[in-house]
Amino acid sequence: MEAAARVIARRGVRGLRVEELAAEAGVSTALIYYHFKDRAGILRRTLEFINDRAGSYTTERAPDAAPLDPRQELEQTLLLELQDDDTVRENSTAWGELRASAIFEPHLREDLAKATLIWVQEVADLLGRVRPMATAAGLAIAAERLTALVEGLSMRWLSGILPLGHARELVLDAIDAELERLGRR
Repeated sequence: MEAAARVIARRGVRGLRVEELAAEAGVSTALIYYHFKDRAGILRRTLEFINDRAGSYTTERAPDAAPLDPRQELEQTLLLELQDDDTVRENSTAWGELRASAIFEPHLREDLAKATLIWVQEVADLLGRVRPMATAAGLAIAAERLTALVEGLSMRWLSGILPLGHARELVLDAIDAELERLGRR
């Protein structure tokens, strides 16, 4: 799955060739087809892998680390999507490629929508821990805005349009604005 994420990040979904994936993974093309059946299976499983990997790097903490308060946990979860790390870069690039390809490959849309919904719900839950009196609808809308912002900033950062530090500042500013908005309601 790491090889699939690398190839998609490097070549895009349209550039994904099973032969190249097999070479990158050090296995035969027959083995790839045995496990995934077809290209759609490869893409679906790669999307799951990318989501699982993002979940691990945005939530893992050292066992001896002090516990985070709800706001710190919210900030960390979003900011760790924007870090100068090869795995994060690869993950974010592959996610962007899969998302863009869904325009032309409708079979990806449902899986992407589910993955996005899970992320939005996780962020809404974190927002709710910071603003427990906010409405569920307000939390969902705020989470939708924050996750969309992180995705957009990630693409700008990865393409060299926006410095990483500035992208992270914008996320923190957006968190402030969303929490303030939720506190007024």
